[in-house]
Amino acid sequence: MENKKLYPWVVVGLLWVVALLNYMDRQMLSTMQEAMKADIAELNKAEAFGALMAIFLWIYGFMSPVAGMIADRCSRKWLVVGSLFVWSGVTYLMGYADTFHELYWLRAVMGVSEALYIPSALSLIADWHQGKSRSLAVGVHMTGLYVGQAVGGFGATVAAMFSWHSAFHWFGIIGIAYSLILMLALRENPQHASENMKSSATMGEKKPSVFSGLTMLFSTWAFWIILFYFAAPSLPGWATKNWLPTLFAENLGIPMSEAGPISTITIAVSSFIGVLGGGVLSDRWVQRNIRGRIYTGAIGLGMTIPALLLLGFGHSLVAVVGAGLLFGVGYGIFDANNMPILCQFVSAKHRATAYGVMNMTGVFAGAAVTELLGRWTDGGNLGLGFAMLSIVVLVALGLQLYFLRPKTDNVE
Repeated sequence: MENKKLYPWVVVGLLWVVALLNYMDRQMLSTMQEAMKADIAELNKAEAFGALMAIFLWIYGFMSPVAGMIADRCSRKWLVVGSLFVWSGVTYLMGYADTFHELYWLRAVMGVSEALYIPSALSLIADWHQGKSRSLAVGVHMTGLYVGQAVGGFGATVAAMFSWHSAFHWFGIIGIAYSLILMLALRENPQHASENMKSSATMGEKKPSVFSGLTMLFSTWAFWIILFYFAAPSLPGWATKNWLPTLFAENLGIPMSEAGPISTITIAVSSFIGVLGGGVLSDRWVQRNIRGRIYTGAIGLGMTIPALLLLGFGHSLVAVVGAGLLFGVGYGIFDANNMPILCQFVSAKHRATAYGVMNMTGVFAGAAVTELLGRWTDGGNLGLGFAMLSIVVLVALGLQLYFLRPKTDNVE
């Protein structure tokens, strides 16, 4: 089955569901906050709820490079299966939590387990899709994250119909059951396994150090450019996740109950279109020009710059929603090409480690910008903050176009 042309897309389909579950499970807590307050008194304080979100982000961020190093040395299949099983088990156990401290430590464990997923999954997809379909495959997978984020919002609906305990239980059971399906259906690329064996044989019995991948990455100037290219758009990316509903409410003068759905749907739909369109464009362009993926990513980043300015200073429904749509499409195009561009500069042996470092940088950039925009919001300058983020993206765009000049589409 693995040798057929269909199976690489089966891998994407299998992992699409895992991506959905990944974002759904992490999103559920924020949507069910109100329902949980009645049973866990500490959650009535915003500071305590913020601590629950923060412990996940910090551990997820710190674990991302470690997860990448593990994924480069172990079976990605079993890391994906194990990661899904553990975080789904944590989701299930959260339904039994009676105290804030129980929730806190369960969120910490979730941060560790979810960090293992993205580097392993994208590395696995990159192995199965080389050349003509890589960006589209990554883009299709990324749509699972967007759908999962939206589905997680229905946790509050389930909690209202039954209870927040039941919502955690059932979502957890679904993930545990699906991990058993993955055990049977998901496969490593045999070519990857044989290359690893050749590499091991060439190096004799001596295995490379766990940190050899990091040493190689940080001694490559192109990786530093890619790291900044990835981190810079992460600033507005996290800003839209955490502050766009507030910005819509302030700039349009509408209640949060209306601003929340409008902003979420705007970004989700446009990002969905962006990752698919960007994937197709990149895969076709790179067949004619080796810098095709670089140019496609640049188009995506370029679209976010006027979008951020409009988001910051627009005060009409057409301007703000139009800017949100433009930002979502642009960010989706950018998102679909991160791993494919990385494959043009980093060998298969170190890709998961590289993406882990990139993921950590993006998460920490997101944490920083979330706090900074919180202060700007208190000062009445949230719109100005969004507009100023366009400057950072512009710098990343310039560096990307000037320095990133790949010689191949797939470094072995």
